[in-house]
Amino acid sequence: MAQAPELELKDVLLSNSSFGPNEISFIRRRVCNDYSQLGALKDVTAEMETHTERTPAAAVRFGICLYMLGRYSEAIEILQNADGGALAYFYQGKCNFALGAYEKAEQCYESAQKAGYNGDLCQLAVAETKRLALDLPGAMAILDNMFGPVEQTAEYLFQRGATIAATCDNPDEVYKLYERAVEIEDNHPGALFGLALENDRRGNDEKAIELYQRAAAVFPAHVGALLNLGLLYEDHDQYERAARCYDRILESHPAHERALLYRADACASMDEHYDHDREKQRQQIAGVMSIPIAQFELSVRSRNCLQKMGILTLGDLSKVSEGELLGSKNFGETSLVEIREMMANKGLSIGQFAHEKEVETDVVDTSNLSPDKLALLDRPMSDLNLSVRARKCMTRLGLTTIGELVRKSMDDLLECKNFGVTSLTEVREKLDQAGLKLRGE
Repeated sequence: MAQAPELELKDVLLSNSSFGPNEISFIRRRVCNDYSQLGALKDVTAEMETHTERTPAAAVRFGICLYMLGRYSEAIEILQNADGGALAYFYQGKCNFALGAYEKAEQCYESAQKAGYNGDLCQLAVAETKRLALDLPGAMAILDNMFGPVEQTAEYLFQRGATIAATCDNPDEVYKLYERAVEIEDNHPGALFGLALENDRRGNDEKAIELYQRAAAVFPAHVGALLNLGLLYEDHDQYERAARCYDRILESHPAHERALLYRADACASMDEHYDHDREKQRQQIAGVMSIPIAQFELSVRSRNCLQKMGILTLGDLSKVSEGELLGSKNFGETSLVEIREMMANKGLSIGQFAHEKEVETDVVDTSNLSPDKLALLDRPMSDLNLSVRARKCMTRLGLTTIGELVRKSMDDLLECKNFGVTSLTEVREKLDQAGLKLRGE
């Protein structure tokens, strides 16, 4: 018997069939199992947005899609004008909760319960709202008055653990409640986040990272899990992974202040880490290149030829070509082979860094500059008010004054990492405003 084809998100969201918690769970699972489906959800939501005439049921679907994409204010507006049913009220509550409007959220949850939404879920949502509003006695009173099967659900155990944790009382009980919640529902984002946080506080980084990863894999993503996971990645110098965590948040919350700040820090740290590794490598090479040739057992002929050419270190040899050596009087193939072997033993080769041979820097003609413009040359680079990317490139080039900048050519700047045509145009415009130009222009 042929297996029925798997439903697509579009089929669930645009059909006239029933739509409720089961269908919402289906959407969350699809995106969770295949993150590329987030693009499909965005596409369907964009298509729904073009529909000027919506049935009340279609408005509910559209509003919940907006909620899942983090567009909470828009979702509230759509859901308020939907069918006035229990599902619409419940997700209005979740949107208000996400926006920190706890009183409105509580009212929506109560309306959802009156309209027939699952009473236990509504009460647990109210308890969570009271906890975040710092009404801890109110939150605990609700939990204490819930009896029966609900007490063995992951959501109840999580809410109880989180409420106890908020009182800073009995961390061992909190840990056990979170563990039980995860045993019952292994992908409960709140319980996974709580358990990760407890391990994070205890210094169990490896376990915390694993739990944060599991919490972050659930859709919609747990923002707290992504933030904390990103910070832990940064602690372990995994800056690219950290930036990806913050990008996940910004996909749904483009103006999230902490995610924007942390991402900027992670990217800056990536550059610093890269520069640190490159500098360490440079120092290692520099250490080898500074070794005097006198330390090696060369033939008298080879040694005398090198001394006559002013070649005293391995670094000097790395900046001359074999042709230049052979052009020296009394320097033959035998000496060349001898020196090749000496350089190879140190991981170098003759002429390896010939392209770095120092050339005389072009002098900038300042004779036609006014006294005011001459004074500008001694001003710090910060006076140009360059963008962050351009400023970083100036730092990498070791340029601290405007005068040092105008001694650079266009090609000099374009050779710098991350310095492109856009940054070059910006620098030219800033210099032009000051009546200055780059060398060679």
